[in-house]
Amino acid sequence: MQRPVQLVGFACALAAGLAAGAARAAGDSSTSFSAEIGLGAEYDSNVSVDELDASSNQGDYAGTLDAELKLKHEFNPKLDTSLTYNFSETAYEEFDFLDRQTHLLGLDFAGDLGPVTSGLTLHYINARLDGEDFLEYYRASPYASGFLAKKWFLRGAYVYSDKSVEQNPGRDSLGHAGELDVYFFRRGLRSYFNVGYKYKHEDAEADRYDYTSSDVKVRYVHRWDVLQKPLKFELGWRYEYRDYSSVTPSIGEERLDKRQRWKTSLDYPVFTKGNIELYGGYADYDSNYPSADYEQYVVGTRVSYSW
Repeated sequence: MQRPVQLVGFACALAAGLAAGAARAAGDSSTSFSAEIGLGAEYDSNVSVDELDASSNQGDYAGTLDAELKLKHEFNPKLDTSLTYNFSETAYEEFDFLDRQTHLLGLDFAGDLGPVTSGLTLHYINARLDGEDFLEYYRASPYASGFLAKKWFLRGAYVYSDKSVEQNPGRDSLGHAGELDVYFFRRGLRSYFNVGYKYKHEDAEADRYDYTSSDVKVRYVHRWDVLQKPLKFELGWRYEYRDYSSVTPSIGEERLDKRQRWKTSLDYPVFTKGNIELYGGYADYDSNYPSADYEQYVVGTRVSYSW
């Protein structure tokens, strides 16, 4: 894993160098800190491990815990950087050998260039299954965004990724992707649409896991005032078409996946800095590879506190 370490190290050094230069040139700067912690419970109708194309075809209840720490520094009104750490854990009642713990470290460096904001995001993800090493993921993404008109906002990005799967080294891969998101703000952040498209090519150690994919998403967010507090409603749909480039030996042909996912949620503030969320999701994975052909729904609730 020396390549991603060097890549992330170089990008961090570059961002730090630019930030230091900006700090010397800036007259004013400020630093802020925020945090959030959440507890929840959910039911999963088909406990699965997507990265391994493994599904149990059995349901189970799980407890969830997540936390986020964020440190943001503004060098001046046009230049800022933020460092985030996210932790999440899912503990199943029966499928405890699939208990999952994930650590995510992220760095975002952004500059306001007038009508366009550009920057670089870096992420490192480490996931564990049943307390054992499972997944390492490195991601570097330069991006640019800006308003096309008063209510229209556009964001484009290139994404480089490096993934390692402890249980199956043949799935270790390098990825290249292009992303484009369009936002239409009907009433600012109170009501808006988001439509996105991503094209990705993933080159794995084992040829049978090489694929290209097209991913389309549609999302709608709306806020109502209920008892003088904002109730947030979100509805999202995602469709992914994966075309594998080599023959999968167990089925004697090239694999093809068509994945549809729906998600909806309600989020409401129950006290000054706390929220309660109800959510549900449905996934329909259609594939000629039997292990990746299944349906799944998840329903759950989460209580969070932020400061």
